[in-house]
Amino acid sequence: MSSRTTYPVYESRSGWNSLLPARTAKTNSVIENKYDFIVIGAGYTGLAAGRRLAELNGSASILVLEASVVGEGSSARNSGFVIALPHNTNMSGHISPAEVAKKQIRVYDSGLRWLKGLVDQYHIDCGWNPQGKYHGAATAEGALSLQNTASQYDKWGVEYQEISQAQLSERLGTRYYRFAIQTNSNVFIQPAALVRGLADTLPTNVTLVENCPVLSVEQGRERGVRTAQGLIRGDKIIVANNGFARKLGFLKDRMFTIFTYAAITPELDPEQLALHGSEPEWGLIPANRMGTTLRKIQNNRFMVRSAYSYEKPQTEKTVLALLEDCYRRRYPAVKSHRFEHLWGGATALTRNGATYFGEISPNLYASVGCNGAGVLKGTCYGKLLAELMVGQKTQELADVLAMDKPNWLPPEPLRGAAVKTAIYLQKRKAGAER
Repeated sequence: MSSRTTYPVYESRSGWNSLLPARTAKTNSVIENKYDFIVIGAGYTGLAAGRRLAELNGSASILVLEASVVGEGSSARNSGFVIALPHNTNMSGHISPAEVAKKQIRVYDSGLRWLKGLVDQYHIDCGWNPQGKYHGAATAEGALSLQNTASQYDKWGVEYQEISQAQLSERLGTRYYRFAIQTNSNVFIQPAALVRGLADTLPTNVTLVENCPVLSVEQGRERGVRTAQGLIRGDKIIVANNGFARKLGFLKDRMFTIFTYAAITPELDPEQLALHGSEPEWGLIPANRMGTTLRKIQNNRFMVRSAYSYEKPQTEKTVLALLEDCYRRRYPAVKSHRFEHLWGGATALTRNGATYFGEISPNLYASVGCNGAGVLKGTCYGKLLAELMVGQKTQELADVLAMDKPNWLPPEPLRGAAVKTAIYLQKRKAGAER
């Protein structure tokens, strides 16, 4: 991926997108000189914001600009977990109080109902499967961490089950994990199919243009965004391109970008598929955030996701060797550990795990810094940002506005040194969780 542009340019295709029929990008839409609202980014946040603005004002003119093709951006490069629980509550020593966690859960539950309604209404074929996910530990330290997580769930009122190694071995096909907790607060999706479906069902007063990166945001007398086609004026602008908001000059001292990597196998025959456990579809996230995520997918494939790098991607050769090793250690009996699709994706992290949400300056709004929880959080926050912009008042909006803002980050090279050191130490701490 190039770091010299204001938008991500990935060298490899999204594996999820590669499993779908080829998409015809919306590049021929007529772009007017001026819009009531301009949304930068057609990921989950931007699409939710554009849709909600149209729902609230059917006469408003809304433009959504996507730098790449929908399905190839960061929104379709995740693991396809839609987890309706708070994320990153332990990041940088921050422990989310129970009442704050409960507010987050209520926001996520509301957003999940809205998203499910759209999937049903528009018949979006994205493999929607409301099945619980596993939070698994391969080490004693990881198991202790999960016991602490379970204690938090008790305080939050979240139901869960403790799963023994013997149960995991039968369900997942591996004895690599010694303990797990399972919650029902999760939906499995095909992320490229979902984001493409949401983009293709936008209301008629929303204009989506793909392959149209924003080069700058103008905030003077001629407020708007500048693209290769020139200046497009907008009364109100939404920045919804996550970590790449920094490339447009916003929140440079609040976020940094991390790359993660994933791969999917070819279709497995019944014998090989059976080695991956008795459940037709399942997913596991690691006890340590630097660990490995696994997912058995509906279409007889298997996904492995692991590794972090700061601000720029690792080489494909390095990533492939690492992911094959993660796969082999967990499933040594599988005949082949090769992958058919390999890709990386960027996500934006903040020092304290908080998202920036709200008005940056008059008529300029943003929801960025998803901290690796973009599918549901992006959908919720995009919807709520639209409601904020038109003056709606809801309890969910009040709850999100009251949440922490991202902490300050030191400038480079101190920032890079600190993050790289943290990644190195977390890798060592993760041990067999990797």
